[in-house]
Formats: sequence, structure tokens, C-alpha cells
Amino acid sequence: MEATFIRVEADEVTYGLHVILRYEIEKLLIEEDLEVEDLENTWNQKTSDYLGIVPSDPAEGVLQDTHWSQGLIGYFPTYLLGTVYASQIFDSAEKSIPELSQHFRAGRLYPLREWLREKIHQRGKTVQAPTLIQESTGEALNSSRFLDYLEDKFGALYDLKS
Repeated sequence: MEATFIRVEADEVTYGLHVILRYEIEKLLIEEDLEVEDLENTWNQKTSDYLGIVPSDPAEGVLQDTHWSQGLIGYFPTYLLGTVYASQIFDSAEKSIPELSQHFRAGRLYPLREWLREKIHQRGKTVQAPTLIQESTGEALNSSRFLDYLEDKFGALYDLKS
């Protein structure tokens, strides 16, 4: 696992830090607590703080994404939020379908698809996300499933102890 400047090339652990970095900067800009001329320095400092690396130039840093130049502000958190939702939903599916991993090994995705249809897909936009996650998993949005996943996967890969 090695930190990278590019969000879409980041591993599952540091990807979230890229999103948080962007969210914090966007919030500062929107609240007018950060001047545009200070953007590059703030980006570089946060990249150093969160990822332990410093961009060599703006193209590698603050200007790497096309989002801001296109006026696309405020949705970076949805990238990470979707991952947290997915982790919680998958955990609930595994609990509801105890043999799910065996189905996967046999190439059968049907049981998961049917569970998702019943719990998620058929609801469409009829309820807000907090209601949907509560009703489909039995609890409010909770990042612990995602954090457990990261700890299990990367703890095993890198022989880390909690």
C-alpha cells in the first residue's frame, strides 16, 4: 500500500482520505474561509497531513481533477458515502443469506440479486436513503462495516494488529 496523488488510483484506505481532503477544501471555499490564491498551499498541506506526500506541481495536486474547473462542487462525499452504504448493505445481505459466499464461489449471483431487488431496488426513489438503509439493514447508516472490512482485508495483507 503506497499513497498516491491521484484519487482514482488510490487504494481503498487512502481513497477515503482523498475524498475527505476535497470535501474539507470545498467547504472552506464555500464558507469563504479559504481564498482561491491559498488553495494550492492548503491542498499541499492537507495532502501531506493525510497522505504523507506533497505534490511536485499543481497538475499533480490541486489541478488534477477536472471537477472544480467544470464547476462541479459538493458531491465528492457521495463517493465515500456510497462505499459506506454498500458495506453495510452487503453485510446485511451476508447475514440474511448465510451461504452467500458459497453461491459466489459457484458463480451464482442470483441470491444476492434477489435480496437486493427485495430490499433495495424495488424501493427506488420512494424513500430517502436514511429510511432505506434503516429498513434494509435494521440500523441507521453506520461506518463500522466499512472500517471492519478495511481492517480485515488490510490487516491480513499487511499483518497488522488492531
